[in-house]
Amino acid sequence: MIIRPAVRTENINEYYFSAKLKEIDRLNAARAAEGLDRIINLGIGAPDGMPPAPAIDALISSAAEPGNHAYQSYVGIPELRQAFAGWYERYYGVDLDPASEIQPLVGSKEGILLLSLAFLNAGDKVLVPDPGYPTYSSATALVQAVPVKYDLVEENGWQPDFDALERMDLSGVKMMWTNYPNMPTGAPATAVLYRRLVDFGLRHGIMICNDNPYSFILNDRPLSILAAPGAKECCVELNSLSKAHNMSGWRIGMAAAAPDVISQLLKVKSQMDSGMFRPLQLAAVQALGQGPEWFRTLNEEYGRRKVLAGKIFDIIGVGYDPDSTGMFLWGKIGKDNPLAQENPPSACRGGLAGHGGEEVCQMGAGASRSLGEKISDRILYGAGVFITPGFIFGKNGRDHIRISLCARPEVLEAAAGKISGLLSGL
Repeated sequence: MIIRPAVRTENINEYYFSAKLKEIDRLNAARAAEGLDRIINLGIGAPDGMPPAPAIDALISSAAEPGNHAYQSYVGIPELRQAFAGWYERYYGVDLDPASEIQPLVGSKEGILLLSLAFLNAGDKVLVPDPGYPTYSSATALVQAVPVKYDLVEENGWQPDFDALERMDLSGVKMMWTNYPNMPTGAPATAVLYRRLVDFGLRHGIMICNDNPYSFILNDRPLSILAAPGAKECCVELNSLSKAHNMSGWRIGMAAAAPDVISQLLKVKSQMDSGMFRPLQLAAVQALGQGPEWFRTLNEEYGRRKVLAGKIFDIIGVGYDPDSTGMFLWGKIGKDNPLAQENPPSACRGGLAGHGGEEVCQMGAGASRSLGEKISDRILYGAGVFITPGFIFGKNGRDHIRISLCARPEVLEAAAGKISGLLSGL
């Protein structure tokens, strides 16, 4: 290229799933040439169900209305802000001023970068969970701040160890990312946890950024950190329609916080886009108006899928929590698991060794590869099923794998059959 990339990009890589999906596309092309089925993807949490019918109807009808195709307000239409406020009051018990405490977003993922741009300077420190969503670290790095990992471990219910946090050098720490129900572990939120986080943030002058997109999934008591006493003094919460309303591709999210935080967020956001398409906003209003029956039906289906995902883990021989929440199942691998052995992997003997499997074959018994990565690759190349390796979420995920529940029951059953076939050949 004619110029050097910005220094801020040197400490980040292409998003894992972006690169992995390109690899899967290449493998699918090779499999098609050999007459093989496409790879079953149990990786990304992209809901496969339909959004609420009233949302689709509103999108279609409003898109046909003259005047709905112009630039929109940077702060969102009043109807959408009011719908978000009503959603929070009805389900979370949180009172938000729709005029000053809510900012619609192009998905909550946008909010992670916007908050980083609005509040972090080069060299500022940010507490990031391990395991946790990789974007927390990459957004921090993009603004040249410093991610400081804090451990989440199974023995502590995948919750922060507040005694360990208090022992850390917190000088220079401005923000802390939290995410409950937790991705990838499925650990639930609790009112006690949120009160402790608010107390921690207030005492140390740290903004607590709670990412809350999974609160309705396999959970009949959704919680918001903003319900904790004093939360608006130190907290901001991101939320979205992606998971709870089957609308991930619509990119509709929101930030909720005190007015001074929202105004800073808007200062940055208004430089980056020109408002959300009005028909999308009107559709979101309808989605947010769904009653409890919508979520009951949604979770009945996710419950069926979680049982089938658990059967896959039983076949693989990994442990998991059947009571976890959210749209993933998180499994722990034992060091003696036969699929984690690489002398040699079955891909070396299969038809895919010439189409990407050779990368696994050449690794031998590579010492630094995590158990999760070994099993993920073994199943991908040997059975044609992709399961996410836990190392992408941090060092505390190295001995884990994650199954997305965003696959139909018959797809999960087919994946189980393919993996059983792989194991029977070992």
